[in-house]
Amino acid sequence: MSFSGGRIKKMLPKAYLHKHVAHEIHATLARFKSLEPVVDLYVYNDGTKKNLMSLTGTIPVLYQDKTYNIPVCVWLQETYPQSAPICYVRPTTEMMVVRGKYVSSNGEVMLPYLEEWKSGECDLVSLLQVMAAMFGDFPPVCMQPQPEPEQTSCWLQFQRELEVHSMTDGSLYMYIDREDGQPFLQQNETNC
Repeated sequence: MSFSGGRIKKMLPKAYLHKHVAHEIHATLARFKSLEPVVDLYVYNDGTKKNLMSLTGTIPVLYQDKTYNIPVCVWLQETYPQSAPICYVRPTTEMMVVRGKYVSSNGEVMLPYLEEWKSGECDLVSLLQVMAAMFGDFPPVCMQPQPEPEQTSCWLQFQRELEVHSMTDGSLYMYIDREDGQPFLQQNETNC
């Protein structure tokens, strides 16, 4: 979906510097086509809630000569561009966050670029380029480990192939079906 600068301006909550932020978002979406602007409720660590603009989607990351699409969410605070965005890796259900040098266990991105953010010198396109480069060196997600197929024990396989019958005297009688479906001969029967 294409987002024009005017459409982005209309989406932005009132507290934002509409013209500057809309232009920067538009430039970012032109470079990172898998991102989408979204206004949603952001909950700060202290419980404060605000409707903030975010860029949500994936960014291409080159890792071991293959390109991977890493899911991210970049929240723009109302004071943006004076304050740095709040960035998260947002793994899909098949993925899990890899805690590391630049990503916390809850997926928050902690880059020097964000810590040293300077209005007028730093911007969204550069931030996402830095994220893509860092994620290429330190991947922030991996695939969830797949549970190994449950090995059926010999006993369970045996149980599926046999029937146990209780005799009137309390003893058990069992027989196993042959592969050809025919019953075994009398001498193959067992009484317990």
